[in-house]
Order: sequence, then C-alpha cells, then structure tokens
Amino acid sequence: MLFQIHAGEWWDANVINVENEALATGTEPNISDAFTINGKPGDLYPCSQNETYKLEVVQGKTYMLRIINAALNNQLFFKIANHKMKVVAIDAAYTEPYVTDIVILAPGQTIDVLLTADQPVGSYYMAARPYHSIQGIPLPFDNTTTTGIIVYEDATSTNPIMPALPAFNDTNTAHKFYTNLTSLVNGPHWVPVPRNVDEHMFVTFGLNLAPCGGNATCVGPFGQRLSAGMNNESFLFPTSLSMLQAFFYNVSGIYTTDFPDKPPVEFDYTNPSISFDQSLIFAPKSTKVKKLKYNSTVEIVLQDTAFIAVENHPIHVHGFNFYVLAQGFGNYDPVNDPEKFNLINPQLRNTIAVPVGGWAIIRFIANNPGIWLVHCHFDVHMPWGLAMAFEVENGRTLLSTLPSPPADLPHC
Repeated sequence: MLFQIHAGEWWDANVINVENEALATGTEPNISDAFTINGKPGDLYPCSQNETYKLEVVQGKTYMLRIINAALNNQLFFKIANHKMKVVAIDAAYTEPYVTDIVILAPGQTIDVLLTADQPVGSYYMAARPYHSIQGIPLPFDNTTTTGIIVYEDATSTNPIMPALPAFNDTNTAHKFYTNLTSLVNGPHWVPVPRNVDEHMFVTFGLNLAPCGGNATCVGPFGQRLSAGMNNESFLFPTSLSMLQAFFYNVSGIYTTDFPDKPPVEFDYTNPSISFDQSLIFAPKSTKVKKLKYNSTVEIVLQDTAFIAVENHPIHVHGFNFYVLAQGFGNYDPVNDPEKFNLINPQLRNTIAVPVGGWAIIRFIANNPGIWLVHCHFDVHMPWGLAMAFEVENGRTLLSTLPSPPADLPHC
C-alpha cells in the first residue's frame, strides 16, 4: 500500500506578499511560521494539537511511503521513531535498496521508502525539521519541527515516541545520505551512463549583489539588493513573450544564446575571504541560454561559491534526469576528482543538493527539444536570478521536434 507524505511549510501570511515585500527592499523574505506533514503542522506547535497527520498501520505489514519535500526554502530531515526505512527510488528513478533511519530531501525532491511495521504495538512520531546549511552569516531560519504519528492497529498509548533528529546544521548526516544512494542497474528504465561527452561546462553559482536602483532603499549588504546568479549572469525572466514561444516561432530579442561555459574570471571559489569582494560579487542581469544539439551528451561541474555565504543549493534541471557522477567539498579539482566518478551505477536525479561549499558533477543526454530552465529549488533564489536555461535544438524526426503551442495557451 502506498501513502504519500508531503512535507511543506506555512506562513501566517500571503506568501506572494511575503516575497514581494522582500524584493522591494532587496533582502531575504520572512521565515515561515511552521512546517507541515500532509498539510498539518503537528502537535508540537501551539494550538495545533488537533492538526496532526496520523497513519494507521498493521503490525508485520510493509508500506511504501512516497516522501515529497514541498517546502519553498528549506531542505528537511525526516525520521520515524524506532523504525528503519528502505530507500527504493529517488526522483522517480529506482535505486539499489538502501536501509537508513533518516532521509533528507531538498525542495522538489521525492524519495520512495519501504516501511515495515516491525515494532511493538504503539504510537511513533514521524518528524521533519530543516537542514540549515548556510555558513558565514547569521541568517535566521524556521527552527521548528513538524510531526505526524504512526499508529499501530490496537494501540492504546497516547504518548507517541519521538525520534532523535540531527542538529539543524548536521552536514555530515546530510552528505552521508546524499552520497550513499546508487541506481538499480538493469532495473526498469535503466540506461547506462554515456561515456562520450560532447559539451563540457563549469558552472559556478551562489548569491550576488545588484545595485539598489532608483530611489529605493535597500537593506542588503552595502545598501544594495540581494541577487544570485550562475557564471556571473543573474537570470532575468522575460515578460513580453515566453522563451518557449520565442524558440518555436524564431522570435529574436527575448533571450540570447551566449550563456558562458565557464565563469568569466577564475578565483578561489569557496574561500570565505571573497564573500564580500565587490570586484566579484555583482552579477549583471541577463536572459542567456546555452544552445545544445539534439541528443548531445552534456557534463556540468556545479560549483558552489562563497559569495555572501556558502550554502547547499538544490539545483534542478527541467526536462531531463541526470546522472550524479561525483560530489565533494571545496573547489573541484579537474586533475584528481575525476578519479571519483561513478560511471557504473550513479544515482539518477532531476534535483541535486550540491554540497555546502562544494561541487557536484552531473551528466545527461539532451534528447528533449525546447527551452529548459536550470535553477536553484529554493524559491527565494529564483526571483534573485539563480538560474539559466538550455535551448535544445529539434531532432530529425517528428517525435524529436517540439510540437506547436496549444491554441488556448495563455499570453504573457
């Protein structure tokens, strides 16, 4: 039996207003007021004792839980008291079974686990709390814990057992989970890793600054506006026409195809001394894409930077699953780190939580024509510009050609 576990976060406010207020002053938005499991905060919050998700199980039976991080701005640790979980899929791709007592998910990631009700009849909390990875600045975060309850059939206890959760900044636990996952070779839909690479990219990413502009008053560092970018380009979403329509109808002036394959300047990417270096930290606004031939193989080094602060950024690629060949801390070493590549059974994902102050290597086949965004899955970083896009050319067949837009497509 399958149960979906949606972990989310909640504001006692209109979230659109929360974001717009932050954008107006150039700073980060207010933190959330609670986390939720299946829309309910759980009984650790004031006045929410009756708002706790409960899952009834039968002793000895096994259940599949599809755990989804639907939070906007937080990665989440998830644990069930006194129970192990067997991970069997991530981001809808099968994994080699991995037994653990804790999982962690970045926003937008999914994990399928098998849970066997093998404990004494009783009640057990499932709990989620944030993984707050940012280092270098004292940024506030929602440090609360949401709970649900696993209730065994015929249980009489009204005091659920609570799991021991990691510290909010427990990078070791997060990294151990993220790096121990591997694909189920020869499982359904498995395709071996392509060995010949057509496009190599080195993409730095992180926070930046942008000029305050006009008569505004900004409260970011140096009185400027918080921004973000990739390879020193801060992505600006077009407003007159969608990029996909511009691609299909060959309309110029909406975006350009000159997104750089590497940053314009080489520097010590993760050295804290560069955090507020004003010669490096400003990234111009642009709408640039990288053009790819259909069916080409792309390999990307995703490199975190210490601009403002290092952080574990979940990078999501639209339109493709990718192989995670390796990941680590510090600056990527092009001489020695390729020896760590897993080309046999690397995990297959669509969102990679790049280690805080570190790097990850991904590889994919560009076999889906169109415009595909690549961006940080922290919602706060999207309007700041932590994004880029791929323009994948059409193939030679009807099935590899982008179809026309539907007649009722809404206009910008």
